[in-house]
Amino acid sequence: MTALLEVKDLVVDYGKIRALKGLTLEVGQGELVAVIGSNGAGKTTLMRTISSLLRPTSGSITFEGKDLASAPAHEVVRRGVAHVPEGRRVFAQQSVRDNLVLGAFLPLRAGKKAQVEEDLERMYGIFPRLRERQDQLAGTLSGGEQQMLAIARALVSRPKLLLLDEPSMGLAPVIIDEVFRLIERLKASRETTILLVEQLAFRALEVADRAYVIEQGHIRTSGPAKAMLANPDVQRAYLGAAHAR
Repeated sequence: MTALLEVKDLVVDYGKIRALKGLTLEVGQGELVAVIGSNGAGKTTLMRTISSLLRPTSGSITFEGKDLASAPAHEVVRRGVAHVPEGRRVFAQQSVRDNLVLGAFLPLRAGKKAQVEEDLERMYGIFPRLRERQDQLAGTLSGGEQQMLAIARALVSRPKLLLLDEPSMGLAPVIIDEVFRLIERLKASRETTILLVEQLAFRALEVADRAYVIEQGHIRTSGPAKAMLANPDVQRAYLGAAHAR
């Protein structure tokens, strides 16, 4: 499988703190790759660095064979990378529809208004509640609805790579189920490659093709997601007693 995203020997520092310590991973075209690990392991730092919200100290990030690490954030988006950040980060004082339109800024600037309207309708088809609440302020939505809006806002840019950072965080179990059903639908379409960071390791491994375990800023192990589910060390460290053999 052709690598869409390649991260090699990535080092990222926060002042004197080294958050990523020579991390290497790749994501193939059409794959859903999960990154799991404990809090503070460097998962969100990885996502923020890929989307150029953070600058690496050293190492490389390539996307479609071209350097991404030195590109400004808006250029990363233009090249087809969309980031759904931890905590959702919707524009609370803007309507649901306005949030979606903001996600389609680049095609709108290119004069593709018909395409954007088509994509908005597609999002409303995937997320019927967003259609019902399209004139409502995003800040008044429930946590689950805000997560749906954040994902839809990313998808209207028609990304080649979707970065999903902790999509289950702060959500009720029934809403988490709904979010993961959506992720499974996106995976099944194979239209968008997905890099998923998720605190619920079992759920992430259930839906992923491959997975990496990140520990203290470096990759501890990696492999097919099904094999990781069966790995006793991964079970003990990340899946809890209910899934350990």
